[in-house]
Amino acid sequence: MPLILTPRLVLRRWRDADVAPMTAINSDPEVMRWIGDGSVHDGEEQTRSTMAMWERGWESEGFGLFAVEVRATGELAGFTGLSVPHYLPEVLPAVEIGWRLGRSFWGQGLATEAARAALDFGFTERGLERIVSIVQVGNHASERIMGKLGMRVERGSFDPHCGRAIRIHAVGHHAHDATVTGDRSP
Repeated sequence: MPLILTPRLVLRRWRDADVAPMTAINSDPEVMRWIGDGSVHDGEEQTRSTMAMWERGWESEGFGLFAVEVRATGELAGFTGLSVPHYLPEVLPAVEIGWRLGRSFWGQGLATEAARAALDFGFTERGLERIVSIVQVGNHASERIMGKLGMRVERGSFDPHCGRAIRIHAVGHHAHDATVTGDRSP
């Protein structure tokens, strides 16, 4: 079972105790503003069902969405990790990195720290050569994180479920290595 430690975080699989804090995150309109059509999730049953789907992803793909826990406090901050973006067939085959943190965890670099660890896991532990991230146009905070991860815009499109404009960012294994080490040479 993958467990990743970063300086401030633990990336781990999901537990029953994560349902309530993840429900609170999913029910915050500011957190959900750039997810799908911006609707909040309906409560603990929907969160529990979604978490079960995330766990099935681990079983079927060998990667998935990690629960992100703050090491110092044990609080669930949200998630980060890898999934196959079946909702956007035009980018397939692909693996997407994503993240969602509760508002009280914003602005501290935690999403970048967690996502960088998840990218490293995808490239080094799962042998992926390329990872994408899909963002709604206007979500500048997530696009800043993508830039910090060495991701670059490949193209624009539209979310087929809600019609919102999106941008597809990508990074290859070698470009990510250069970003992590600070080496910008070819």
